Amino acid sequence: MPLQRKPQPNPNGKWPVTITYLRMTDGPRPQNITPPAEPHAIIRAEKPTVSFYRYLYDAVGRDWGWVDRKKLSDQELKNVIQHKDTEIFVLYVRGTPAGYAELNYRNYPAAVDLAYFGIMPEFIGLKIGPYFLNWAIEQAWYRDPDCVTVNTCTMDHPKALPLYQRFGYVPYEQREVEIDPIPDHD
Repeated sequence: MPLQRKPQPNPNGKWPVTITYLRMTDGPRPQNITPPAEPHAIIRAEKPTVSFYRYLYDAVGRDWGWVDRKKLSDQELKNVIQHKDTEIFVLYVRGTPAGYAELNYRNYPAAVDLAYFGIMPEFIGLKIGPYFLNWAIEQAWYRDPDCVTVNTCTMDHPKALPLYQRFGYVPYEQREVEIDPIPDHD
């Protein structure tokens, strides 16, 4: 499937992308979200294998141009995902991985970063994204940090930024970057 939000190249052949950085400083806003009707579970992946993480990362991010973690060697990625300050949670629906959230506590107590969050394409539109995001935000606040951060960009799902804002995240910085075009995939 081709990238969902493929930007138009600028004159130098690069893709312009706007990154929005957000933070939440007052704790989560109460949300009235109905849990998925389907049987589901959220399980922490304790020291996930590199191959399992790459599967999650690609399944969630392939259509949105996620490439940063693909550039890491297996050892570099293992150092990130198995670090004591990284927690990875997988949402399962009917026993199948449906999405994941990665929390980074390296700057705790100043901040907890929702480093990666997403739902696999087959599960988008089933209203499980807001449910899982609410759960991930509550998990991030569990240790009572000063703030919880996240970022999104113009290549992400078009509802990502409004969804983060609905949950209480406030933009504090935007950055324009240019990236090399990402080839389409099957």
